[in-house]
Amino acid sequence: MQFLRRSWMADLKRIRTATMVIVVAALVGLVLYLGGREHFGPDQYVQLAVDGLSGGSVYALIGLGFVVIHDVTGIVNFAQGEFVMLGAMLSVTFNNMDFPLPPVAKLALAIFLALAVTTLVGVLIARAAIYPARRSPVLALIVITIGADIATRALALLIWGTRPYFLPAFTSMGLADKTLHWGDIILQAQYFWIWGVGAIILIGLFFFFERTLIGKALRACAINRKAAQLMGISPSRMSLLAFSLAAAIGAMGGIVMAPITRPTYDMGLVLGLKGFVAAIMGGLVSLPGAVVGGLLLGVVENIGAGVTSSGYKDIIAFVLLVFILLFSPRGIFGGGEKGVEDA
Repeated sequence: MQFLRRSWMADLKRIRTATMVIVVAALVGLVLYLGGREHFGPDQYVQLAVDGLSGGSVYALIGLGFVVIHDVTGIVNFAQGEFVMLGAMLSVTFNNMDFPLPPVAKLALAIFLALAVTTLVGVLIARAAIYPARRSPVLALIVITIGADIATRALALLIWGTRPYFLPAFTSMGLADKTLHWGDIILQAQYFWIWGVGAIILIGLFFFFERTLIGKALRACAINRKAAQLMGISPSRMSLLAFSLAAAIGAMGGIVMAPITRPTYDMGLVLGLKGFVAAIMGGLVSLPGAVVGGLLLGVVENIGAGVTSSGYKDIIAFVLLVFILLFSPRGIFGGGEKGVEDA
C-alpha cells in the first residue's frame, strides 16, 4: 500500500511538472505574440525587464520583511506594506521640513528619521497588538495584523490626505532626474540605489543571521521556540526584534522607491500583497527565495503589462500567486508552516 502511495505521488508530481512547463511555454508564446503585434524588439523587452527589476527589488525587500517575521513568530504580517508606505511618506515629510542643512544632509536626516519612526511603529504593533494575543491561534494573529494595516492606513489618510507627494531623486537631489543610456536602454540613476540597497540588506541579513549571537537566537526561535526558551532565549523579545527588523526593511524599500513614484497614503496595500507573493515564492521561510520571487514578479508583471495594458499590472501579480500555489505550494526553495509563539 505504501509503495502504491509513493508511486501515485511520484506520478502526480511528474504530471504537475509537465503541466507547469506547458503553461509557462504557453504564456511565453502569448507574450511574444502580443509583443509582436506591438512591433516589440529585443530592446523593448530588455527595457521592460530592467524597469521590472527596480520594482521587483522593492517587492523583494517587502518579501524579506514577511519572511523575517514569519520565521520567528509563525505570523503572516499583512501590515508589512504599511511600513513601506510610512517609510516613503515620512521621508517626504521630514525632507520638506525647514532644517538649516544642505540638501544632501537634509535628505540623509529625513531618511534616518523615517527609518526610526517606522521602526518604532513596528515595535508598537508587536507590543500593543501581537504580544497580548500571543497565545491565540495563528488565524487570530493574522486578523490582528490586518486590523493594524487598516488602522495605519486610516491614520495616514488623516495625516497626509489623498494627494501624491514627491521626494527628490538621491543622485540629482531635486534637479532633473539623471539617466544613463546603454544603447536604446534607459536606466534611471535611482535604479542603482534600489538595487544597491536591496543587495546590501540581503547581505547584511545573511551576516546577521549567520555570524551574530542575536541572529542565531532569532534562528533558534524560528526552528524550535520551546527549545530556544529552555536555552534562555526570550521568544517575546525575538518577536519584537523581528517586527523591528521587518519595519526597518520595509521602510527602506519605500524610501528608495519614492523618487521614481508619487507616494500616497494607500500605496502600502498593493505593495504589501505583492511582497507577500514574493515571500510565498520563497516558501515564506527562505530569504534568497523571497528575493528571487520579488525580482521575478517585477519582471513578469512589467513585461505582461507592457505587451497588454498597464491596467493589468496588478492582476498579473495575483495570477502568478495562484499559479505558484497550484504548482509549487512550498515555494521556489520549499518551506513549511511554523507554530505561533506560545510563551
